[in-house]
Amino acid sequence: QVQLVESGGGLVQAGGSLRLSCVASGRTISTSLMGWFRQAPGQEREFVGRVNSNGIITSYADSVKGRFTISRDNAKNTVFLQMNSLKPEDTAVYYCARFRNFGTASTSVADWGQGTQVTVSS
Repeated sequence: QVQLVESGGGLVQAGGSLRLSCVASGRTISTSLMGWFRQAPGQEREFVGRVNSNGIITSYADSVKGRFTISRDNAKNTVFLQMNSLKPEDTAVYYCARFRNFGTASTSVADWGQGTQVTVSS
């Protein structure tokens, strides 16, 4: 099992940017599909995006496409989520995820981080 620890969350004004990091320990994630989910208060956890093992292929939810970018550094066992042009509706707890398959549902995730809060003020 791998342990995932997120960092980089915080409070930002609408239109601003944040960069989240997810450091993995316990095993290498270099062969794993990795990504991010988020969960707003009272809402279900939703898929944000993911990146394949070599960092070349990415996919994103329509709500963040063109604003968010996922990347990875396998040498550092780390995945990143660059968030630009943030909106108040992006406010949520963001979770790093290691996928077990190519689905986008929460049930497709093998390992979760503890989450980091992102708050976007209007």
